Amino acid sequence: MKLEHVLLRLLATRPHSGYDLRNWLAADGQFVTSRVHHSQIYRALARMRADGWVEDRVDPRERRPDARVYRLTERGRQALRDWIDSPYEPTSRFHDSDFVNRFLITVALDRAAAIRLVTTELDHRTEQIARNRHRDRTIHFEDPLPGLDTRRHQAAADLVHQYGAGAVDWWVAWLRDVLRRLESDDLDPGSPAATSDSPQERP
Repeated sequence: MKLEHVLLRLLATRPHSGYDLRNWLAADGQFVTSRVHHSQIYRALARMRADGWVEDRVDPRERRPDARVYRLTERGRQALRDWIDSPYEPTSRFHDSDFVNRFLITVALDRAAAIRLVTTELDHRTEQIARNRHRDRTIHFEDPLPGLDTRRHQAAADLVHQYGAGAVDWWVAWLRDVLRRLESDDLDPGSPAATSDSPQERP
C-alpha cells in the first residue's frame, strides 16, 4: 500500500486541503498507516496531480492563509477503483495497514469486493494459525552470551507467543463477525453478532 492509496480514500469522502490531510494522518491516520511527515504528504499530492488523479484550487480564507484544496478527478476515481480491485495479498503480520485501508473504503463502495477482501484475510489467518500454533518454539542455545539467562529468555518468548496467539484469535473472531455482517448487510456495530464465536483454544 502506498501513501497515495490512503489519500485517495480520504479524498473519496470530500475535498481536503493539505493541512486537513496532515491533521488526519497525525490523529486517526496513525492507526492505519506508518508515521508520515508532512513533506511526504505534499510530495504524494504532487505525484497524484502529475498523474492526473487530483486537481486543486485555492480556497480563500478570511483572516487565515488561503488553502489549496484537492479533489479527485475521474482518473483519480479510477485509480481508487483499480486499487480496490487489485489482488489483496495478506502479509505475515495481521491487522496490516493495507487491509485496514482497503476495508474502510471497499465496504462503502462495493460490498461484494469487501466480502472477498475479508474472506481472503480470514482464510489466510486461519491457515496461518493451523500451520504455526503448535510448532516447536524451543530456543536452542549454543555458547550464549555470558550473563544471558536461557530460562528467562525462553519464558519471554513464550509470553510473547501467548500474547500473539490471543491477539490473532481475537482478529479471526472479528473477521468472522464482520463477514457475517457483510453477508447480511447489517454493519451496525451496535447490533449483536450473529453468533458468539469463542476464540480458538490457545496453547
